[in-house]
Amino acid sequence: PAIINQANLKLTEQEHQLLRLGPRFIFDDPKTAARRRTTELATLKRKLEARFFEKKVSPGRPVEQFIAELDVLLQNLHNIPTTKKQIQFNRIQTNKSFDTLSSIIQSSQSSQSQVIIRPKKKKNHGRIVKRLKYKIHLANTVLRKTDKSKVFHLGTVDHYQKKSEEYMEKTKAYQCLGVTDPLPDLIQRTNKYLLDLRLAKWITQKQYEQLSIKPNEVELAHLYYLPKAHKLGTPLRPIISGLKHPTIKISKFLDDLLRPLFDQMALDSTVTSGFELIKKLQEWSTVNMCQDTLFCTIDVTDLYTMVPQI
Repeated sequence: PAIINQANLKLTEQEHQLLRLGPRFIFDDPKTAARRRTTELATLKRKLEARFFEKKVSPGRPVEQFIAELDVLLQNLHNIPTTKKQIQFNRIQTNKSFDTLSSIIQSSQSSQSQVIIRPKKKKNHGRIVKRLKYKIHLANTVLRKTDKSKVFHLGTVDHYQKKSEEYMEKTKAYQCLGVTDPLPDLIQRTNKYLLDLRLAKWITQKQYEQLSIKPNEVELAHLYYLPKAHKLGTPLRPIISGLKHPTIKISKFLDDLLRPLFDQMALDSTVTSGFELIKKLQEWSTVNMCQDTLFCTIDVTDLYTMVPQI
């Protein structure tokens, strides 16, 4: 099914059709696109200038020109009418084109079958989305995409709350923060640790600057769930979103250092792709395959959270 409505939320035909379009559907909203374009271009400009300054080069006019040309390109993609006159002109032109097309089609029809063609009314997706968000909030419902089929799932807040509490109690790996915000202390302690490493000359100045945390660029990792609607009882798959976690740069730095060593040591016991797996199975089967050979897959429940927390 295109929608899994386990919360039994009553939907209008328009709301149902909108959800059927799936999580990947993005309706064209020029106003929202204009606001987002301005913000993201400003962010891109700051990042480009920062890279220039790192190389001790003045960004100058090329960056300004690039941002300006990119802005024009993005505006043309949406073709936003700038004035009411332009909107009215476009509407008149559309009506003229429709009237012309309609008269041609009608004149070609036989006198016994008169066909009246009306212009297709454009759906106001923005209004439908606002109405749907209000309805979901009012009904204490959670809207998520499913874990496997990637369609929309409507579940109750109580179901998510219960499953979340059970998972956190079982794994003992997470806790609710409430009004507590450990982020400032985490930033301060991490930066102090990096500074101590720099003063002890365990890392270089460049590495220290690369790994140091800027408060405006980080946020705490958070836990959310995707419903496994294909399984009995609709269990939840826990997902940790930590792309902006304060220690993510340190994690990537260590991975870059240790990955080549690990790959070399685990070369004989690692399969990197499905093609390589088939190749190794063919080589293995020529000597070891028997009539009573069994192939099994293992699904470890909560593997990472069951590892002892240090």
